[in-house]
Amino acid sequence: MRSSSKLRTLATTLTAAVILVLLTVPAAAADWPKWRGPDQNGISSETGWLEMWPEGGPEVLWKASIGTGFSSMSISAGRLYAMGNSASSTDEENQMDRVLCFGAKTGKEIWRHEYPCKLMPLFYKGGPGATPTVDGDRVYTFSKEGQVFCLDAKTGKVVWSRRLQDEEGIEAPKWGFAGSVLVDSNRLIINACVGGVALEKSTGEVLWKCEEGVGGYSTPLPFEAGGNQAVAMFSFNALVAVDPATGGKLWQQPWKTAYYVNASQPIFVEDSVFISTGYGAGCALWKVEKDGLNQIWRNRNMSNQCNSSVFFDGHIYGFSGNVGGKGILRCLDLKTGDVKWSKKKLGTGSLMIADKKLIILSEDGILVIARATPEEYDELQRARILKGVCWTVPVLSNGLIYARCAEGDLVCVNPKTKKAAAPKRGR
Repeated sequence: MRSSSKLRTLATTLTAAVILVLLTVPAAAADWPKWRGPDQNGISSETGWLEMWPEGGPEVLWKASIGTGFSSMSISAGRLYAMGNSASSTDEENQMDRVLCFGAKTGKEIWRHEYPCKLMPLFYKGGPGATPTVDGDRVYTFSKEGQVFCLDAKTGKVVWSRRLQDEEGIEAPKWGFAGSVLVDSNRLIINACVGGVALEKSTGEVLWKCEEGVGGYSTPLPFEAGGNQAVAMFSFNALVAVDPATGGKLWQQPWKTAYYVNASQPIFVEDSVFISTGYGAGCALWKVEKDGLNQIWRNRNMSNQCNSSVFFDGHIYGFSGNVGGKGILRCLDLKTGDVKWSKKKLGTGSLMIADKKLIILSEDGILVIARATPEEYDELQRARILKGVCWTVPVLSNGLIYARCAEGDLVCVNPKTKKAAAPKRGR
């Protein structure tokens, strides 16, 4: 009897301990540690993050100035990582990129790392385009001039760094490098050359380098082909798939645009891949074969100039058209490429999806929440949260939404801000 009683007590104690641990461990699934999120598809698994906002919009928890650029935000283990350029001087030699770390809930700056890098404002405001990639206790960044940094996530201390242009003779695209670092096993895969470059992630040593030529502006994306792992990325004029272990080219699909700008990521769905880029190239759905792609359909119903579309429940959601207020938010049927609905007056903005809702940032800084449904454009609420040029996709992480503008204003808002209840009438 005593033994049975002791066992019950021990079981109760262990159960309580397990519950306590589960309550105190942060929800890692709600982190957003890299470009396009944990699954690199622009979709968050978070639910219950939205309330009906008061007339003035959601509560702004904090703001920060991070410098000029279009890099998005990464959130991991209670910290937010972002990038910008100081652009404090017309002297290019004194312009500095900065990687910043903030408390994700407080906005308190924890550390910053700065290094010389040109702003390069060629027909736009310039600054870094790649997003920091967090992997365990390391943060990896990639600059427009080809500098790769491995930083300690807690302190910002440089673990190692490389200069790919100088050390490997790699040619930069016209607007500088922009793809974020992909962590694949022990490798860092970077969009440079035609098919990428792989570095050993703990040392920065070059593991493989694809053929010479100019890369594109998109982030490398892992996918599965015939039971084998592969990585796809845009070069300046083609979509290229490689073996991540060796860099061996699996296939290459020509895809040319004006100015050689391929900036979006492809979207792989089962045995097919959706491609969309700007400058009149339009979009297409291809069947992925062992040695290449076979076209299913192609049209100009979606033309992603800056940001990737998001695939959800059989449909593609994204901004079509060029920047400068000319963009149109659209929903396409993936199977046919037909337009289900269109919404104007948001410019060439960006979006992600969470809990069957579109989280949209318009080109001029309006945060919009709408249902992710092909039936019709169904807007739930909106509020201005930024001013300036907003081409960078917003991020939902751990119940908070983060957004930035090109000029460097970063804002954190609480989308669960409740609308005040109407006062009760007296009797």
